Amino acid sequence: MRAPIGNFTDAWPVTDKLDLLAPPVAAALRGPVPADGIVYVDSDPDDADTARFGEVHGIPPEQSANCVVVAARRGQETTLAACVVLAHTRADVNRTVRRELGARKASFAPMETAVGESGMEYGGITPIGLPQGWPLLVDAAVADTPYAVVGSGRRRGKLLVPGALLAGLPGARVLDGLGLQAARTGD
Repeated sequence: MRAPIGNFTDAWPVTDKLDLLAPPVAAALRGPVPADGIVYVDSDPDDADTARFGEVHGIPPEQSANCVVVAARRGQETTLAACVVLAHTRADVNRTVRRELGARKASFAPMETAVGESGMEYGGITPIGLPQGWPLLVDAAVADTPYAVVGSGRRRGKLLVPGALLAGLPGARVLDGLGLQAARTGD
């Protein structure tokens, strides 16, 4: 099969490669998440970071989405949530995320928390298969993308997913302005 985006030697319907995904991702694709249109591509774990993956496989930042886990606090209560933004942007945690989750303070969750609670590997966390009840905030630009690269739950391998499918995941809320243009350096 040919991948809908990027330069890959091989690509497969995700249902052919469920055994290569993190367990919660595979479980979601066997259950509530429709797998139609999702493509699995194999990749070297050393190339998992977004910029490197894009260089190696010809994926521009506008077709790559990052999923970050945030911790939102109000009083003694902490809510974990995931944000999906295009790779050339950053999640607006201090305003949009905090307001959407009704929190007094929001920040990126510590790596140990993100990995432990999601059941996925650092550098491979994906919006597919997140714990039930987690809010999933998806930038409108991601929802409008024909295909976006996201993690597979592991550092090895990626998923090519239609933006509309990401917007329709359980618990997803599509927000305008969730992804802010990343600050440029060296100017």
